[in-house]
Amino acid sequence: MNHLIFGGSGFIGTHLKKYILSLQNPDDTVFSYDIKHKVSEDFEFLDVRKPIHIELNNISNSIIYNLAAIHTTPGHADEEYYEANILGAEQICDFARRNNINTIVFTSSVAAYGTGERFKSEDLLPMPNVPYGISKLTAEYIQKLWQAEDPVKRRLFIVRPGVVFGEGEGGNYTRLYKSIKKGFFFYPGRTDTIKASVYVKDVARILYQGGQPNGDNVQTFNLSIEPIPTIKEICETMAEATNLKKPTLRVPSWFLKTVATTAYYSARLIGKDINGIHPDRVDKLIISTNISGKKLESSPFKLKYTLKEALQDWYRDRKNTGLE
Repeated sequence: MNHLIFGGSGFIGTHLKKYILSLQNPDDTVFSYDIKHKVSEDFEFLDVRKPIHIELNNISNSIIYNLAAIHTTPGHADEEYYEANILGAEQICDFARRNNINTIVFTSSVAAYGTGERFKSEDLLPMPNVPYGISKLTAEYIQKLWQAEDPVKRRLFIVRPGVVFGEGEGGNYTRLYKSIKKGFFFYPGRTDTIKASVYVKDVARILYQGGQPNGDNVQTFNLSIEPIPTIKEICETMAEATNLKKPTLRVPSWFLKTVATTAYYSARLIGKDINGIHPDRVDKLIISTNISGKKLESSPFKLKYTLKEALQDWYRDRKNTGLE
């Protein structure tokens, strides 16, 4: 079986490739494609926004993993999300059609639900309200239309992960660890903000298993540790797993928003772009991502790692030197 990973040099893509290779199945061959170097340098250049041409023996015997996306929010112009995520889905589906490939595994996002404190299960009507979420939901439907063209043969497996954390992420959990380690962390506004999260090793395994024949030909799962942890539980578990002091300081949200807004727009006036303290990022810190993982928990794809086990595993992989 050929495993074609689009977006393969990124955080999740590199872990997916590593997982498939670790199975040591002699019939499996992994091909990684990306438009730029992110985490791994072991990939072939390919722009999914343009027609895809790949020459492989027995190419119809392939599974496509569509991980290619622009996802940092804020950080890009609106049209960039649509170009990468929507055009990418269209080109990948066209590539699958031309080569008689019948399985696509797609990494969508909880942003497809839209922001807000409401509890979000897979049965909820998605109502995205930012370009990234809109583009991801549109990409889901593009790939559903591809599957519906031949519903007996074609399979589509969609995941909507919360915050994906683990070695090589360089994102939310890494920044959180660094700030706790330096003693700079404070709870932004509240300590009970719910943050749906999932360990990257679980994500890689689920993506691989989702590409295998396993029941319904169209499946969608939220990916989140269940019960969903709060920011306080994440911070305290992280501190415990890495032998750091648990944070206790809380700063009012109105103060953070005022500081971020003033700094951001002051920088814009002098021609600088500092998205790292964009006021929208403050909102993201304060608003819960209340994403149900119960459907996943009762499925064959259920998570292997609790929050504590995941952080301990990551720490061990770094030889107990940190989460960086």
